[in-house]
Amino acid sequence: MRIIAGSARGRRIVAPEGRSTRPITDRAKEGIFNMLVSLGGVEDAVVLDLYAGAGSFGLECLSRGAQHVTFVERSRPALGALRKNLETLGFDSRATVLAVPVEQALVSLASLGHEASLGGEDSLPFDLAFCDPPYAEDPWSELLAKVPAGMVIGHASKEIPLPAGWKELRRRTYGRAEVLIAERIR
Repeated sequence: MRIIAGSARGRRIVAPEGRSTRPITDRAKEGIFNMLVSLGGVEDAVVLDLYAGAGSFGLECLSRGAQHVTFVERSRPALGALRKNLETLGFDSRATVLAVPVEQALVSLASLGHEASLGGEDSLPFDLAFCDPPYAEDPWSELLAKVPAGMVIGHASKEIPLPAGWKELRRRTYGRAEVLIAERIR
């Protein structure tokens, strides 16, 4: 795995040993970022990387100028690889790592959006969220209802259903994987 573009372009990143994670392919990652560029890019964005694994997506965002990325991952081997990648690339100061299950993180992160709205802002704590759950799971309806972001990028082995409250912006297939980019309807 490598970083495709930005300040860390061409740098290799490590993945955890074994099959506990399924890294996104460079081809799919490049396709996602081409779509994101056409939608405004990730520069200065605040990003949420759910089921982060070794952090390939969030690290690419940081390399391309994202302001901050919050990584959510609970697997010890993946966390080790993620932390090593952040340190190696020098992105530690622009990242937060939550070593908890995604469901638990979403409960905590939802309060950030609630606090912002109490302050008079009608905003969400994250500009975009990358969701790459294990292929054996199908958490989409519940996940999309709770993701505190204005835009979501979904990566799955089958068609991702889009619940009410979301508008599809792009949908592509890369090998066995489907990618969906959707925007929250306000």
